[in-house]
Amino acid sequence: MVSTETEAVPAEPETAAATESAEQAEAAVPETAEPAPKKARATRAPSTAKKTRTVELTLTVTGTAEGDWQAELSQGGKRVVQGLAIPAAAVSRAAAELHEDISKAIEVVIDTAREAHRARMAELEAELSKVKAALAELQD
Repeated sequence: MVSTETEAVPAEPETAAATESAEQAEAAVPETAEPAPKKARATRAPSTAKKTRTVELTLTVTGTAEGDWQAELSQGGKRVVQGLAIPAAAVSRAAAELHEDISKAIEVVIDTAREAHRARMAELEAELSKVKAALAELQD
């Protein structure tokens, strides 16, 4: 007679081993089927501040070596003021209020003009003393 009984082989260890190897294989391969959802960009709430209107004004201050200063003012390409005489002291004060670098540059020009005027004054005083001496000789 032939035996119909078969040996019982433990199925669970093979199934557990197969399941572990399948899980390891899945863990080793990155998932490409489902991409990570991107973060939504935060939208900025509209500003409640009023937009400021800018005005373009161009102030040009021009000086000469003699110490004469003029100002011109333009607005949007149109000259509002042209050739306005400005005292050197006012230019110096305004430059000091604006920025130290501007003030230094303007002070150099003003100092040069002062020295030129002092030299001219010395020449005129010398000439005046000669004229006074000549006048005194004529009266004797």
